[in-house]
Order: sequence, then structure tokens, then C-alpha cells
Amino acid sequence: MNTLAERLGAWTADLRYEDLPPQVVHAAKRMIVDTLGCAIGGYDSEPSRIALDHAATVISTQPASVLCTGLQTSPELAVFANGVMIRYLDYNDGYIGREAGHPSDSIAALLTAAEIGKADGRELIVATVIAYEMFCRMCDIVNFKPMGFDHTTIGAMASVLGAARLMGLDRDQIATALSITVAANVALYQTRIGNVSTWKGCAYANASRNAIFFAQMAKRGMTGPSPVFEGRGGYFVAVTRQPFELAPFGGRGQPEFRIMDCLIKRYPLGQYSQSVVHAALEARAKVGNIDDIAEIHVRTLHTAVEMMAGDPDKWTPANRETADHSMPYTAGVALKYGSVDLPYFEDPCLHDPELLALVAKIKCTVSEEANKREPEAMLCDMDIVMKDGRREAIRVEYHRGHPKNPMSDAEIEEKFRSLAGTQISADQADSLLHLLWNLEQLDDMQSLFALTRI
Repeated sequence: MNTLAERLGAWTADLRYEDLPPQVVHAAKRMIVDTLGCAIGGYDSEPSRIALDHAATVISTQPASVLCTGLQTSPELAVFANGVMIRYLDYNDGYIGREAGHPSDSIAALLTAAEIGKADGRELIVATVIAYEMFCRMCDIVNFKPMGFDHTTIGAMASVLGAARLMGLDRDQIATALSITVAANVALYQTRIGNVSTWKGCAYANASRNAIFFAQMAKRGMTGPSPVFEGRGGYFVAVTRQPFELAPFGGRGQPEFRIMDCLIKRYPLGQYSQSVVHAALEARAKVGNIDDIAEIHVRTLHTAVEMMAGDPDKWTPANRETADHSMPYTAGVALKYGSVDLPYFEDPCLHDPELLALVAKIKCTVSEEANKREPEAMLCDMDIVMKDGRREAIRVEYHRGHPKNPMSDAEIEEKFRSLAGTQISADQADSLLHLLWNLEQLDDMQSLFALTRI
């Protein structure tokens, strides 16, 4: 096992359910509950409709299920459609290291891989931990944004390891699937900046679609480029521009699994704005009449400002994707309405002159203190200057949902029901929750998919 891909293949193949501490098993269930709630809530979006329409054109001899629909299609298109549902609302979990992203996006690949691989609930939990471990450990090592690459570049790696495990690939086959994935998936950061398109919510779904395809190819004997990380035309040369070594992964006496350090979103918006919205909601209770506000100053992380307040589109977002990735817009919504709910990202709110006038008062700058504390904290300082000269200062270090200020299981269930309740009955939601909280008892994926059907 001389190459990084070989070592990752061996760890993925060898990890056992018994290696997972109870708190890690429970954390995986929390993430799966949250992710499926987001998927059901995102089912009737326009990108989801496009993905479903395309998936319906394919009949496969190895059919795979699409959430919410009863539709069966090819494994790759099922992964894509499910992944688009999961991501659309920008409400699923997150992780922040040197890079940041949403490891739960990989669950789209894992559900399909578990179905076609005839894996049980225990194996789905193991694969979820594997995908999170790969995603988060890579985020700890490299910041891809300055290089122009998107976090889905590593999302594909996370998806292929978890999917390959569920499909029964051996050590060498997993390493091969990873090698093909690494060589074939380098995505661009432009996906998430500027006037953000609907592809923002589809990019990781596409990475997972590719990942399950490569796992299928490796299982059938396809060979992959090696050494894909260390070679003279490999990842270290072409992408990171320097070699790296991943820290020891969890299990068998190694450090804590990284899934324990992931956040769950309290609000349906980019993870870098969670602290800002938390601060805005606290500030609203102090300022009284928002019409009396003269200026709002937000100081937070450089990455947050660059991504979510780095261009004029963020003050006048033209679509949902730009609005939920806008720090000033989401802060304005919180101040004006006292909550940040899904309808605020659609018309008429997007073009509400009173709201946009409030958003125009918001200035976002970089805080060196916040930069120094990243990723341990997501520090936001908000100063509100009133027209009469009065000032209110709010500091939020750990927003609700941050691993140091976690949402309770009850709060996660409440979020799940609020999303699922738009599509399925309360009894059906209760049954699905019962299944997910007892996932280790599940024999196969059929009842899980059936309980999501609208």
C-alpha cells in the first residue's frame, strides 16, 4: 500500500460497524434524517423537475429508485436526481476546515449504492461515516477556492469511497474507483460566485453521479490511472501544486471521526451566513423599529465576505440561488421579518423595495480576528447604528447548529417535519423518522424509499 489511493481503499474496505462509537452512529443518523428532510423539501424545485424528467427517459436492467416519486431509472440518473433534491434548498449540513462544503450531498450516492448493492442499514451508516471522513479530512488539508476549484472536486472522492464500499468492491477495486474519480472530476469554483445559477445545487449531484459510474466500472474490471495523486501528471502536480498526507482516519484507536465536527443548518442559506443571520435575529430584538436603522456593519471571515458579499449581485439578487448565497440579503430578511424561511427567497420578496432598501444599508468587511479563529468558530460581529446615534453590538461565535452549539434531536425532527410536511402526511413523516432513527435494524433500502413517496 504505497500510494494514497491504495491506503484509502484499504481503510474503506476494512472499517467495520463495530469500529464506530455509539455517538458516531448517532451522528450519522442525525445527518441522514436532516438530509432526507432537505430532499423531500426540495422535491418540487425547478432543477429537480429537470433532473426527474431526464431520469424518466431511461429504463435500466439494474434499476435504482428516485426519492419521493416511485420512479426507477439507471443508478447514475437516480443519484443525480436525488442529489439535486438534497441540495436545492441549501439547507443540508456543512463542514468548514481550510475548505468548506456539504458532506451530506454524498448521501445521494450512498442511498443508490446501498440499494443496488443490497446493503443494510448498518452498512449505510458505515458508508456515511466513510464519506464524511474523506470529505472533511480533505477539507482540513487544502483550500481549493484560491486555485479556482470547487469543493465538489473532493465531494466526488467522498461519494466514490462510500458507494464502492456499499457495492461490495474490494480494496484494490476501491482504490481504482477512487483513482478514476480523482482523474476525471475537477470542478470550477465559479459555480458559487457572481450571479449564481441553478447549477449551484446540481454540481455535487453530478460529482456523485460520476462517482457511482466509476465504482461500477471498477467493479467490472476497469483500471485507473496510478499513482493518481503522486504521479508527475497527478493531483499533487495539477491541482494542489504540492503533496499532502491526510491525517489518520477514525476507527481502531485513531482520533475522533470528523462527522462529529459537522454543522447542521438552522437556516436555509449558505453556511458562512449562519452566524450573520443568528446575529441579525438577536439584533432585531434590540433595535425596535428597523426603519430607524441608519447603517449595519458586518465583520466576519474573509471567505464568507468573498463568497457571499463579494460582488454587487449579492445586494440585489435576481434569483433564489444568489439570494441564499447573499450575506446582506439574508441578514436583511432576518432583520425585517424576524425569521428566514423559504418563501423569502422567491418573489415578491426578492424585489421588495423596502427590503432592498434595508439590504443596501448593510456593509460587510473582513475581520482579522474571525480569520484567526476559523475554523474553530464562525465569528460574526454586527454593529447597528441607529438614526439617533444609538448603537447596538452583537457578537456570535457559534451559531445554532454549529458543533459547539448543536441543534438537539428534537430540533432536527422539527426541521424535518417542516420540510417533509409540505409533501407527505404527518403519519408518513413519523414512520420515516422512526425508520431512520433505527437505521441499524433496516434490512434493505426498499422501505426507506417507499416512505419518501409522495
